[in-house]
Amino acid sequence: MSKKDPVSRRQFLNYTLMGVGGFMAAGALMPMLRFAVDPVLEAEAAGNFHPTKLKVSDIKSEPVRVDFKYEQTDGWYKSDVTQTAWVYKDSKGDIVALSPVCKHLGCTVNWNTNKAHPNQFFCPCHGGRYEKNGKNVPGTPPSAPLDAYPVKTKGGYLYLGKPQKNPYVK
Repeated sequence: MSKKDPVSRRQFLNYTLMGVGGFMAAGALMPMLRFAVDPVLEAEAAGNFHPTKLKVSDIKSEPVRVDFKYEQTDGWYKSDVTQTAWVYKDSKGDIVALSPVCKHLGCTVNWNTNKAHPNQFFCPCHGGRYEKNGKNVPGTPPSAPLDAYPVKTKGGYLYLGKPQKNPYVK
């Protein structure tokens, strides 16, 4: 300390307490700031494709049920998720993958199980029906088409993305 501008005991304690208080406030605010900013900085998972065990060469014009698993991380909790898709090739040879979740109440639809309405997806919960491309049949409970999975092929196998609005229904 210089003799010209001495720091009083009161000023020293004030500076010390302000410094300690600032460090404590920063220590409390940093986790909150990180919690708010971290999801913005994290890579978007919507573009991720998950592998299936279905070979592209095995896909025919008749829809088949495909189950696929992947690991999902929610915060610090990791879990295995199993999803299902109905996969087939359309008349142009393009691969179509539809979500089996009915748009009425979220029940699971099945292909060609209603004898009165063959070659349609049928929801057993309330009799909902969908055409092969996922379009909801008018007069039945579903108010929207089935969602579709984006499709990618790699190494001869099928990869599916996150379900989105059905592009096959105009």
